[in-house]
Amino acid sequence: MKSNLLKSLRLTLVFCVFFSVFYIFILWLFAKVAGPNGGNAEVAVLNNGKVVGGANVGQNFTKDIYFWGRPSCAGDGYDASSSSGSNKATTNQEYLKEVESRIDTFLVKHPYLKREEVPADIVTASGSGLDPDISVASAYAQVKRVAAARGMSEEQVKNIVEEVKQDPLLGLFGPSKVNVLKLNMALDEKAN
Repeated sequence: MKSNLLKSLRLTLVFCVFFSVFYIFILWLFAKVAGPNGGNAEVAVLNNGKVVGGANVGQNFTKDIYFWGRPSCAGDGYDASSSSGSNKATTNQEYLKEVESRIDTFLVKHPYLKREEVPADIVTASGSGLDPDISVASAYAQVKRVAAARGMSEEQVKNIVEEVKQDPLLGLFGPSKVNVLKLNMALDEKAN
């Protein structure tokens, strides 16, 4: 009985060390070798080398000359330290009022849209509250406003959206999407 207890304790200790040290090391090594950017976060960099933000974390754009991203439930301005969704069900009255308020705000700046034409992802937060991407439909819904604010044609702005658009992985997995930070950077580059 005593030897079985000692064997069990040794085995537990070995597994604890393995899974808390070596397993983590193996995952880190795999990310360094096989992951994009050597396992580091992707940053968005201007032509002059200035880092303007993390490409995988949403940012708060409010000016009419920029495309807007998804709303954030993660504190003030996409604070990654408080990343989370609202945890409110789609039947929650408080949540529904919040979404209705976002739709009303969106329609003030996009009066050419009907209420039912407002894409869902532009008025609802993602699970993390930090989503950097919007659907292609959300980008197209904003083209007219951005073009007017920048003094560009809608066709020019739509072409920039098409250049930045990311297709599904291998053409199969996930929807087409647009990274808002990269899109706004591309707009600024074209303006200069």
